[in-house]
Amino acid sequence: MTLADLPHESTVRDPLEAVARQLLIEIGEDPDRNGLQDTPRRFARWWREFSDYQAGQVETHFPLRTDGQIVMVSDITVWSLCEHHLLPFSCVLTIAYRPGDHVLGLSKFARIAHRHAHRLQVQERLVRDISEEISKVTETDDVAVIGRGEHLCMTMRGIRTPALMTSSVFDGIFRDYGPPRDELIKIAFSRS
Repeated sequence: MTLADLPHESTVRDPLEAVARQLLIEIGEDPDRNGLQDTPRRFARWWREFSDYQAGQVETHFPLRTDGQIVMVSDITVWSLCEHHLLPFSCVLTIAYRPGDHVLGLSKFARIAHRHAHRLQVQERLVRDISEEISKVTETDDVAVIGRGEHLCMTMRGIRTPALMTSSVFDGIFRDYGPPRDELIKIAFSRS
């Protein structure tokens, strides 16, 4: 059976709904059976919500001289989609930076992380993108991001084994091994 063979195909005007209907058909389901009738609409709405995510304002600063203090925000959890399989992965992030004459508003770290997670991604690029934006909005090169993620493309398919992947970006004072990097790693892995 193809999409053209279905009685309701001509009434489906949303291309994402049509894709969802065809997907259901291809995996042997009937998109018109009870329980699946609204699935194409929900599928289309979810994809739009995911890809149209608006992070809001991320440049909110507060004047504060920290005299070299390191600021870390940990346990930020984001969900993204693996660009190779279109399957979700979750990533727990720890972000650190050394402020100059101002500090970034706390919620802005999560907003930035979500902005980059709400697109097709690979974890390595996700942590790099977050690091680059944090550096830009905080006006410092002293930024580090550690991400620990479980990828359903490994857990649910292929090898079918859960595992955590860790990827990191260390710039500025975090690039070399020493107290700032050691402190960050200790915090990032303290819940392991």
